[in-house]
Amino acid sequence: METKKVLISQPKPSSEKSPYYSLAEKYHFELNFHPFIRVERLSAKEFRSQKISILNYTAIVFTSRHAIDHFFNLCTDLRIAIPDTMKYFCITETVALYIQKYVQYRKRKIFFGHTGKINDLIPTIVKHHSERFFVPISEVHTDELKHLLEENNINHQEGVMYRTISNTMSEEEINSYNMLLFFSPSGVSSLFENAPNFKQEDRIIGCFGPATAKSAKEAGLKLDIEAPTPATPSMTSALEQFLKERSK
Repeated sequence: METKKVLISQPKPSSEKSPYYSLAEKYHFELNFHPFIRVERLSAKEFRSQKISILNYTAIVFTSRHAIDHFFNLCTDLRIAIPDTMKYFCITETVALYIQKYVQYRKRKIFFGHTGKINDLIPTIVKHHSERFFVPISEVHTDELKHLLEENNINHQEGVMYRTISNTMSEEEINSYNMLLFFSPSGVSSLFENAPNFKQEDRIIGCFGPATAKSAKEAGLKLDIEAPTPATPSMTSALEQFLKERSK
């Protein structure tokens, strides 16, 4: 099947210079952005039911920009003023820099990993083992970070601050695409919530991240595009390689 209509299950880029647009022009296909999921924060009442006092902690661990947004916005809802002494530990520098949206950036109080893997951040957390760590998490999450912190005897508490919910999309609309690209296991789940009778047939399926790929395979989908790999570290580079091979 010729690639004519591609669905990227992410928000539309803010810039027209996104490499997705260049690929669409070069390989002549229609491109649409529509997240299968959206993230919303818990209400103040829902968070209070967990009986967590954020001011009891001296450090926060952020694994995503979503976690940052919902932590600070929920603190505003709860009328909690975060002290200037609070320390922040982030999975990447990009996530760390995002904190500037809410607080003055002070390098001595903000730490980050370099690989994007949580294991890379643990040695820095261990150096600050005397801190009391709070970890904002999603309603659906893995226990990888919890186990790593427990193994290293780090005083910590996880707290659910946001949840992922499905975005509505008709089965007819989904079936109009001949390529679907996914970026999270929740996105794959949402596909089948919106289209319970979905059949892949000769549609091309691409996934970013091992957890997303695992979820897609468990759902019975055949993957044509997987990223990241050493040769294709981004979804756009993996998509380009696929289209280049196909055009031969």
